[in-house]
Amino acid sequence: MTPGSTRRALLLGGLAAPLASPAAAQAQWSPSRPIRLVVGFPPAGTTDIAARIIAEPLSQRLGQPVTIENRPGAGGNVGADVVAKGEADGHLLLMQTVSAGAINYQLYGPRIPYKPEDFAAVSLVVRVPNAIFVNPGVRATTLAELVALVRANPGRMNIGSSGVGTSLHMTGELLKLAANLDLTHVPFRGAGPMLQEIIAGRIEVGVDNLPSVIGHLREGRLRPLAVTTATRSPQLPDVPTTAEAGFPSVEATAWFGVVAPVRTPRPVIARLNREIEAILADPAIWGRMADLGGMRAELAPGGGSTPEAFDAFIRAEVAKWSEVVRRSGATVDS
Repeated sequence: MTPGSTRRALLLGGLAAPLASPAAAQAQWSPSRPIRLVVGFPPAGTTDIAARIIAEPLSQRLGQPVTIENRPGAGGNVGADVVAKGEADGHLLLMQTVSAGAINYQLYGPRIPYKPEDFAAVSLVVRVPNAIFVNPGVRATTLAELVALVRANPGRMNIGSSGVGTSLHMTGELLKLAANLDLTHVPFRGAGPMLQEIIAGRIEVGVDNLPSVIGHLREGRLRPLAVTTATRSPQLPDVPTTAEAGFPSVEATAWFGVVAPVRTPRPVIARLNREIEAILADPAIWGRMADLGGMRAELAPGGGSTPEAFDAFIRAEVAKWSEVVRRSGATVDS
């Protein structure tokens, strides 16, 4: 080999190595210790349910335990901030929500302790309808009857949610805006405490993600009035949509997906996405999501979610919900 050809071979070899290394790193990366999957809400809510459905199979696929760490508070902001400022090596993840991942940036303004750029999107796990419901003692069997009842009792009825800034809070604000209602919002630190108060009759109206309330609706402890998606839920086929009930602007879909600190290496993100998407493709696992009212991500060609598609989805959601917050006039104290 001539000196010139030797130099060319070395140069080509030097260029080829960086191109090959990401794929090699992706194939080689495995967690070296347990993974913390942070949930910004208490146990038993939809965020917690979705996280637990994927945690066990993800543990099996990665060869390390995936532990759920509940960090409730401020509409998911407390948990999100833990991850935004945490270690970026694949061992710390967040089950992100529409509240902490989109709504709260406008709602909390400068008080929010993190920003959208602090997270790297991994995979959108599930989307779910919200349901509007009442305690069975409330004299309303339809959404129109509830609106009439609230109008006849201005300022005397309450609507509960799992926290300020959640899609449940925003669904209530959309209903108040659409129907011109004087209805007091009562936020709780999660769906569990909120549902207990409505079942007990101390709060009249509630909004919740379908997975965490569907058991109460099916068993009659709460009365469903509407779901907030464009089409009816197969799990509650007799319950009309808000559009069918006469309020088409009251449309809201909650979503839940895995994100990581932004500095997490791309090969790690790719491995996590690949494993989560494989889990969601398992009919037995997805069946558990679907039975609770879950809808597929469908962000990427052929279905499912890629990190890039999920990132674009989050950016669109930030813009959408910022406008809803501005139009409704909702505040952290409302």
